[in-house]
This record gives sequence, C-alpha cells and structure tokens, in this order.
Amino acid sequence: MATGQINVSVENIFPLIKKFLYSDHEIFLRELISNGTDATLKLKHLTSIGEAKVEYGNPILEVKIDKEGKKLHIIDQGLGMTADEVEKYINQIAFSGAEEFLEKYKDSAKDSGIIGHFGLGFYSAFMVASKVEIITKSYKNEPAAHWICDGSPEFTLEPADKTTRGTEIILHIAEDSLEFLEEFKIRELLNRYNKFMPVPIKFGTKTETLPKPEDAPEDYVNETIELDNFINNPNPAWTKQPTELSDEDYKNFYREVYPMQFEEPLFHIHLNVDYPFNLTGILYFPKLGSDLQIQKDKIQLYQNQVYVTDNVEGIVPEFLTMLKGVIDSPDIPLNVSRSGLQADGAVKKISNYITRKVADKLKSLFTENRQDFEQKWNDIKVVLEYGMLSEEKFYEKAGAFVLYPTVDDKYFTLDELKENLKENQTDKDGKLVVLYAGNKEAQHSYIEIAKEKGYEVLLLDSPIISHLIQKIEGDNKDLTFVRVDSDHIDNLIKKEETTISKLSDTEKESLKTSLETYIPKAYTVQLEALDSNAAPFIITQPEFMRRMKEMSQSGGGGMFGMGNMPEMYNLVVNTNSDLASNILNTEDKTTQEGLVRQALDLAKLSQNLLKGEELTAFVKRSFDLIK
Repeated sequence: MATGQINVSVENIFPLIKKFLYSDHEIFLRELISNGTDATLKLKHLTSIGEAKVEYGNPILEVKIDKEGKKLHIIDQGLGMTADEVEKYINQIAFSGAEEFLEKYKDSAKDSGIIGHFGLGFYSAFMVASKVEIITKSYKNEPAAHWICDGSPEFTLEPADKTTRGTEIILHIAEDSLEFLEEFKIRELLNRYNKFMPVPIKFGTKTETLPKPEDAPEDYVNETIELDNFINNPNPAWTKQPTELSDEDYKNFYREVYPMQFEEPLFHIHLNVDYPFNLTGILYFPKLGSDLQIQKDKIQLYQNQVYVTDNVEGIVPEFLTMLKGVIDSPDIPLNVSRSGLQADGAVKKISNYITRKVADKLKSLFTENRQDFEQKWNDIKVVLEYGMLSEEKFYEKAGAFVLYPTVDDKYFTLDELKENLKENQTDKDGKLVVLYAGNKEAQHSYIEIAKEKGYEVLLLDSPIISHLIQKIEGDNKDLTFVRVDSDHIDNLIKKEETTISKLSDTEKESLKTSLETYIPKAYTVQLEALDSNAAPFIITQPEFMRRMKEMSQSGGGGMFGMGNMPEMYNLVVNTNSDLASNILNTEDKTTQEGLVRQALDLAKLSQNLLKGEELTAFVKRSFDLIK
C-alpha cells in the first residue's frame, strides 16, 4: 500500500474548491459524469486507431445510490487507470488528462468528443463528499488500483480486486449534502446536465408490461419485466446532419428539450460549422408577438453534449436570446467551473456567425414561401426589429426580408414600400411620407381619414418602433415616417386642391383667442380649413415630441436625456365646421365655454385621453344635455 501527499501548490486546496471554485455544488455530478464519458470516448478512439487491443463493445455509465450506506456511485466502462496514472492524474491537481490526451493524439482525436479541459473537475466531488474512493482498472493488462482520500491532502493508494475495465467513483456523502442521496434529486441533475451525453447513462430500473398474447385466457394477468433505465439521448438531433432529419424530427427534438411547451415552434435554424471554430446547434422561433418582456434564457449551451448553462449572453446575439434551442461548441472558452465565459475573440466570431446564419435562413424562408412568412410575421417581428436596432450586421441583411404591413393586411419590404408610395405620398420637399398607425383600434378615425384621401397606412405596433423608425430615416434621407394622429397629415403631404376657409382672417384670430381661453396649456390650437364633413375638433400630437417620449418610455430615456417629457398635443379646429361658427358667434361666455369643453372632451374621448374625474364630469354633463 502506498501513502503520500497530493501534490498541490496551495496548502489547503479543498476548502477553496468547495467554497470558491465552483459556485454551484450540484455540478459535481456533471463533472464526474463528464470524466466517465471522457474515459469512454478515449477508449473508443484508441480502439478505432488500433492502439488499444481490446473490444470496445457497448459501454455505459451507471449512477447508483446507496442510501443506507450514504454513498453515491458513478461507474464507467472506459479506459480506466493504472496506479501510476492515478498518481499522475488524481494526485497532481490541475494536470488535465484530457488536455494531455488531445495533445498526444491531436491529429486523429479532433472529433473524438473529449470533454475535459480542467484537471480540477474530479475534485468537485469534495463539495458534497466527506470521503472519496476511486476503484479503477486500466484497459492495459495491469492490476486495479484503489485510491481513498478524506478531503485532506492525505491519500492512500493500494491494489484492488476489480477485474473489469473502467472506473468506479464512490462518494461518501457529507452530512450537509444528504439531499444527493435522494433519487428525485439525482434524476433532476442527470436530466439537467447529462440529458444528451454521448454515452448511455443508466440510473435505476423501470418496469415494462408485456403485451397480452392473442391466445391468452380471459383471466390472464399481463407479465411485467424489469429493464435498465437509461435517462439520456446519446444522439440528439443537433449532432446529426440536416439531411438526416425531417420536420417531424425537429419538432420531436423541440418537445424533448421543452417537454412543458405545448405550442409548436414556427420554424427552426440548424447551425453546423467546423471552421474557423466548431459549432453545432438548433434554434427555434417560438410565437413571440409584440411583448419585449418575454422570458429569455431559453437557449441551452452545451460543450460536447455536456450542459453548461442557459445564460448564453455574449455567445448568442442579444436579440436572439428570445429564441429557444441548443448550441454546442467545444471552442467556447469557459472558466474553470464552466459557469461563465472568459473574454475571447472566438466568442465574438461565434456570435457573428449565428447572426449571419439566422439572417440567411430568414431570407430563404421569405424567398421560398413568402405567403407563409407573411402569416408568421406578427409572431416573429419583435425579434427581427430588435435585431435591426442592436446588430448592424443583421440590419444590413434585414432589408431583404423584414416586412412593413398595412392596416389592410398587405405586406411590403422597404424597397417595395418606396415604389408603392412614390406617386401619391410625397411632401413638398420631395420626401416619401410613410403614414402608420400604432394601434388600429385607437386610431381608427385617423386611419379612415387617410384612406379616404387615398393614402396607404402601415400598422407598426411594436414597442420599439419609434427607435427603429429613427434608424431607418437616418439611413434613408428620402423617407419620413408620420403617425396618422400626428401633426395633421394635410400639412405634410402635398395635395393639389386646397380647401378654402369659410372664416376670414379676423374671424379666425377671434376664434383662436376664444378657444385659448378655455383650452389647457398642454394643447396648441391650430385652425385649419378642412372639409365641412370632417370632425370639428381633432387632437394630434407633434410627431417629433411624441416619438421622443415613446423612445424614452421604451428604454431610450438615458440615450436622449428625456426621461419624463410632458404631454403635448395639437387641437386642430376645422374652421369650416358649424361648431367653429357657433363658438365664434356665441356671446354668452358660459355657453361658449360649455361648447368648447364638450367638444374638447369628445375629441379626447375618441383618443382615449379622457380619464378619471374628467371622464366622470363629461358623462354627467352629457346626461344633463340630453334631459
């Protein structure tokens, strides 16, 4: 029997491992399963190149709970270790066997799937165990070894009577970690971290009822048998080529990753690249609508099929974190506990690749079946519009497939929109004026006025549309966006015919003076000669100020320095309406004020601006008028 001290450069490494190195104690199982998988895949590689003269067979990993003995067993059938290798790889902390193996076989082992990067992975066991044993036998014809350590730098290493190839790790679970002896807890961890490990993982057994034989008597009792229970899928969809998978395969994989998600995804994007970095994965577009507060962190990050995290910030462009799916890359630089990204140029390259791949897929979907793409537009637009704002590379490609729908359910790209508007919606400066509504119901009257004049009205109801409009206008100097309830459209769009006012300039000045006496300061009175059938009072908003306010409310306040902007409105009074003449010609000031207040409240009511005490007073006054 050999005894000795583990070769560490810090006197008391174990408390550091337990308290600081790994922030989440639960990942000990992930690390130990990963080590067992490494050992198995190494053996597979060595047998494939003829260096290991053994039968590879169909090895599995097994996790067993001994609740009475307070022990947890992790058993693999991989290449095992000799006593010398235990001394080298276990007793010299931070010497990574996986890294040495990859260096030795770097030309042939490129795609062998070796997981390990850190020699410290094994020592995560001491976060939950008061004592750890390793019983291991190498694929080489050498005696088995038994290593024992109680969490101090002291260890023992002696021969063992194990006769089968592989390694068994026995954790003597500490009193403060007894939850890891519960079957439901271990099953939860295996499902979270090891659901797609490339080697089958056995955990317990399951019973299966055999079918009833055709000639069985009526009182026949179905037989049940006990089978090994394997908890993982070693060959998930992302490890296969797109040509191997059908649409149904992709949907089934979505259900496998998100068993509690009952709504089908709209479409998927299969990522597959091996240069200049290795990356595979499948991203799904769920139905998203217009809500920017959708829960993120639904994309799962794997490293050689080992689950790492669902926080993919930095790897996946921020606008795509609203998607679902998996990404797997051995090239992602993680810290020693795999809990966070390290700064690395490869990460930005991966993010740029994903952006480009998503844009290319969206363009192909648009080109191949535009009608289907249009039907899905409202469910995906918030992601694409956010992408245009946040990722310049995506914005550059987005013009080919981003759509601008009308209130009548027609869809245009930006180039198509320009072509469609150039004859009828040009202002005095030669700019194309794009009219849009932010709420089809609330702005219905304005939409109808614009449509009566032959204008096309878009429906742009995203919460970030004001920001996006600013960007589009900045890149298209011949284009301006105007919401239908902003600064009356007759001021912005050139019309050949001009309606003549029934009131003289003197009368208009007198009318304006009377109106400003009763109108709140938040309203700027504007007199316009409109058609006599048009509404007498119309409330609009200054386009620029309204847009700045919207941007400040949706996250642009810090950017523009306009966090709490006051409400500002225009009151457009139709000088050709009977009401304008009545107000002008009413000498009794009380009656005149009543007319103005009632008309203003009606205009405010039509724009959902009448609330609280004002609404109560308006309803009471209206009932009084019809008595």
